[in-house]
Parts: sequence; structure tokens; C-alpha cells
Amino acid sequence: MKFIQFALIQRPFLWLLFAVNLLGTIYGYYWYMGQFVVTPAHFLIFVPDSPTASLFFTIVLFLYLIGKRSGLMEVLAVVTLFKYGIWATVMNLLVLLTTGDLEPAGYMLMASHMAMAIQGLLYIPFYRFKMSHLIIAAIWTLHNDVIDYVFGQMPIYYSLMDYMPNIGYFTFWLSIASLGIAYWFVIKEKRTRLEII
Repeated sequence: MKFIQFALIQRPFLWLLFAVNLLGTIYGYYWYMGQFVVTPAHFLIFVPDSPTASLFFTIVLFLYLIGKRSGLMEVLAVVTLFKYGIWATVMNLLVLLTTGDLEPAGYMLMASHMAMAIQGLLYIPFYRFKMSHLIIAAIWTLHNDVIDYVFGQMPIYYSLMDYMPNIGYFTFWLSIASLGIAYWFVIKEKRTRLEII
């Protein structure tokens, strides 16, 4: 485990991870273009869930590379990377289970989103954020759920639209679990955080 933690903070690896997440973020926003055109302007910021999660992490990595850090960006990154990484993986599995078929892009999305969740968790020993940061992240995350499932701005999965109430319920508790992970492993655990810069 110590070797993995050592590798995670090496500058070449940080640059590689930064580049991968930056490209993934750009592609993610492009993937949402079809939904953007039918989304009211005041909801736009809340629609591209996964690329915004990877954007938070991209910012965290960039700050590490220039010798800075942001507790707010770190908590937003870990909470949203885990939440939407797991969410998209489960949604694509549900498409496969309900339709009996999944396009190659669906498998790609499953792999890339599971990687999102994993990378967010791998950096937990390095994060340093406060309870105030976590409260802001909770407001952002739960407000986003309201926008998605009360105002109907959730990501469009046509084959799953009949299950939206169930998916909304699952998503709410996934948000709680994601916030719980951030609290348990960073705030509650009173051990010295590993240094990254």
C-alpha cells in the first residue's frame, strides 16, 4: 500500500492523471451536448454530473502540481467522483439487465466511471478538508439530486426512464454514502494526513 501511495504523488504520474482527467472531462461535457440543448439555462450547471466530478479532481491535481491545495475542491472531488462513478456503473448495468444488451460505449462508460470512483478513493489519505467544506459539498450534492429528480434534469437513459423514482431514491442514498465516506475517512479519522506537496 505504501508503494501505491508513493507512486500516487510522483509528478510524472500526477501529470498523466491530470491529462487523462482533463481529456475525460472535455469528452464528458461533449457527451452531454444533446442534453444541453434541451436544458433550461438555469439548470445547465447541474446537468453534466460526471464531467463536473472529474473537473473537480482535475483542479485538485493541477493544484497539487503547482504546490497548492483546496480543501473544498478535494471534498467535492472525492464525494462526486465516488457518487457518479458508482452511479454510472450501476445505470449501465441496469441497461444491460433490463434490455439484455449494452453498446460498446456502455462498457467504456462502466470502466471509465469505475476508475473515477477508485481514483477518488485512492487519494483519501492525502485529502485535508474541514467540516465546513463537507457541509458545502453536501449542499451541492443533495441540491443536485433535487434538480435531477424533482425538476427532471437527470441524465437521459431512455431505457430506464420508467424506473426514475427508484433511481432517484437510490441516488439520494448514494449521495449520503459518498458524504459519509468523506466524513469517516478524512474528518472523523484523526490521523496525520499524508503529504502530497
